[in-house]
Amino acid sequence: MRRSRRTWAAAVSLLVVAAGACRGQDRVASEAAVLARLVDSLRVPVERAAGLAFRTPPVSALRSRDQVRAYLIAKLDEELPPARMRGLETTYRLFGLLPDTLDLRTLLLDLYAEQVAGYYDPDSATLFGVAGADRAQLRLVLAHEMVHALQGQYLPLDSILESTSNNDRLTAAQSVLEGQATLASIDVLTPGQQVSRTPQFWEMYRDQVREQQSAMPVFARAPLVVREALIFPYLDGAEFMHWWRTSGPKDTLPYGPRMPVSTEQILHPARYERGDEPVPLAFAPDSGITYEDVLGENEIRVLLAALAGSDEVQTVMPIGWGGDRYRVYDTPGGPALVWYVVWDDQRSADRFVRTAGPGLRHAARPEYRAELEATTIGGRPATRYVLAPAGWRRWEAVPGVAAGGGAAPGSAAPESP
Repeated sequence: MRRSRRTWAAAVSLLVVAAGACRGQDRVASEAAVLARLVDSLRVPVERAAGLAFRTPPVSALRSRDQVRAYLIAKLDEELPPARMRGLETTYRLFGLLPDTLDLRTLLLDLYAEQVAGYYDPDSATLFGVAGADRAQLRLVLAHEMVHALQGQYLPLDSILESTSNNDRLTAAQSVLEGQATLASIDVLTPGQQVSRTPQFWEMYRDQVREQQSAMPVFARAPLVVREALIFPYLDGAEFMHWWRTSGPKDTLPYGPRMPVSTEQILHPARYERGDEPVPLAFAPDSGITYEDVLGENEIRVLLAALAGSDEVQTVMPIGWGGDRYRVYDTPGGPALVWYVVWDDQRSADRFVRTAGPGLRHAARPEYRAELEATTIGGRPATRYVLAPAGWRRWEAVPGVAAGGGAAPGSAAPESP
């Protein structure tokens, strides 16, 4: 039977609603009862769609808007404590991805609070509905959040999502969790239609979600790097999980040792399938370090889009990323950035220097010196980018990085259920 564009549009709209919900007393007893009935009615459909069964019945409770905001503040400060928040903010400013006047914490809090109707809290293993939320929207959100409640009964979500030594790896894990919840919720709310299994759905998938951003004022005006960081686990995570469901192993879910370890693997499942893992890079010990992390393929793509003056991030073809790591230093003249990237081959390295080099140099801050040059790490082609105050010559002697062996930092993984 031929399905209408309206059906696919309704299914895709779930992604936007869910994206606002996951970040995140009773006003009246009847509202709590409605919430409990909604959760109970969704339990079996969610189990069927997710391919998992609740080991214990999901617990629900109501929260006021003020309680939700307090929760969001606490979770944001827990996930991004002041030192890490400052590190990310400084890094994105140095790359030209955030304006100096933007306060990242305030923006993220406003984004997480936008359109929240419900959320799952892994600390208390409870599904929370927001008092006064629209009933239809609450049902959409609960279908998504109940998958997270299921995941919480099979996985140590806190340990997975609190690994902050490698942001790219963390984003890959989030993409599996959000991608599974997104696909399952679409199946729950469009029973028997299997809309996500049709080519037409995926043709309109991204465009429809992007169009609906205009209905989220805070999201719509956020810088590209912030918008992509928030939406990537839902959009690209859902596509990865669609690939897993149609082409991946049928005996399990991508949990535990099968969890993807990079956004490159999420974007290009063929690379995941053949075990193409990033080269773990390690800086030598040094002083004056403010922050250190990994960009990964997806954030490099955001950087390339920003340098090109584009609001659209290209994700179709691999860029040849093999691993990266950066450091931010505190210097008398301001923060300095040293960033190494390993590439799959020389052509990929040359293409990056050719396409990104002029933009990186042009975007350098006043009184700063920017250098992008070719190098090698462990015999593989690589690039080094340095952005530093003109008077800070010490960058010429900054210890380089080495390709490490074994798993990347924070790679401990739970067992599959």
